[in-house]
Amino acid sequence: MSDKRTDLEKITQTVQYYFNGLYHSDTELLKKAFDPGAFLHGYFEGHLVHVPFEAWLKQVEHRPAPSKNGEAYDMKIVSVDITDNIAQVKVFDLYLGKSFTDYLALMKVDDNWLIMNKMFHHQ
Repeated sequence: MSDKRTDLEKITQTVQYYFNGLYHSDTELLKKAFDPGAFLHGYFEGHLVHVPFEAWLKQVEHRPAPSKNGEAYDMKIVSVDITDNIAQVKVFDLYLGKSFTDYLALMKVDDNWLIMNKMFHHQ
């Protein structure tokens, strides 16, 4: 049985790596947050998108960092649901002037929480 408080702290840290990685276009932080085999699925500008994590990292590398463009930092956890060694985290993030709702599926691996799957919707 997991210690829910410790798990919540570790999940929050993983999500913070995700937020900071996005905001600063820092792929090393994103690698701390995601499992290397993760996939991203969602709707962007009305189109269904499926992207492997490594391909997405390359996209992030070539985008301007929101932190360097003067974009406000507007990213937050909306809800967290933990069941033993898995969790679902709903987040809101402003990224390059666009609002997103993300559902992050996390799994505890060797006492670390990693994002295994991201589903997103661009508002």
